[in-house]
Amino acid sequence: MYEDFVPERLAKLRMQKGVSARDMSLSLGQANNYINNVENKKTLPSMQSFFYICEYLGVTPQEFFDEGNPNPAALNEFITEAKKLDSKTMSYILGIMKELNSKK
Repeated sequence: MYEDFVPERLAKLRMQKGVSARDMSLSLGQANNYINNVENKKTLPSMQSFFYICEYLGVTPQEFFDEGNPNPAALNEFITEAKKLDSKTMSYILGIMKELNSKK
């Protein structure tokens, strides 16, 4: 199951971050083709490397495996900003979100 999920999820989150596989590999202290090898299913990261990957992407391991959260970094940013709102504004924004979701 995870042999396909991990490479696909990694590629998606990396692209959302807007970084190349080479740059990410080098930033993690790995060979320049490391992330490319993971994404092409040639290898899976060690547990330690996986934690570094999550940290680099700005997601928790739980968020990495949460298929229902297509953009965890943006959701985290959204939540951080939402926490700064007063309750009236929060209710207003929540109403807008519900309205937008009901039109899907």
